[in-house]
Amino acid sequence: MRDLDETDLELLELLLSDARRPWSELAEVVGLSAPAVADRVERLQERGVLRRFTVDIDRSQLGGGVPVLLTLSVASEGFEDVRETLLNAEAVEYVFTTAEGDLLCYARIADGDVPFWLSRTIETDRIADYEVQLLTDAEWRPSTGGTEFALTCAECGNTVTSEGVATRIDGDLYQFCCPSCEARFEEQYEQFEEGAA
Repeated sequence: MRDLDETDLELLELLLSDARRPWSELAEVVGLSAPAVADRVERLQERGVLRRFTVDIDRSQLGGGVPVLLTLSVASEGFEDVRETLLNAEAVEYVFTTAEGDLLCYARIADGDVPFWLSRTIETDRIADYEVQLLTDAEWRPSTGGTEFALTCAECGNTVTSEGVATRIDGDLYQFCCPSCEARFEEQYEQFEEGAA
């Protein structure tokens, strides 16, 4: 399996700044041919490094809502439901999970009435406590700076190195740190499939 390199990192930076750039323009910057760039981007997508191309809308230009940063303490048994609800809420732009097990979200709340919005969005008995911070500005600048590429083995969780392998199972691409992890995973997958049938 080919390791990700500086050219991949440079392509990611270029796509972060403008995902609509044509292959030919990207190729000129990184010193490759347009088909080679297309192949690299496709590989980055297959590996899950590059998940999708999106539009970053400045919702403040569309009006509506007071920008707030909410920190929610949620009971562990309802955590995933609350997280999913926030991810699907129209007012919410970003949801983060902290190491302490709290949920942070950036949202634009109509009229700034957070208690009312929360009561209409989430079952309030699932929220132990929350904190609101009014924001005057929010800016998102994704970067690959300071990033080391590290894929995780689907079987053991170790870092996948150049000696790792990639295998496609039922259309999904999985990364493994070694052939023995790949074999164990495939065996367990087959057993699961047989048990489900």
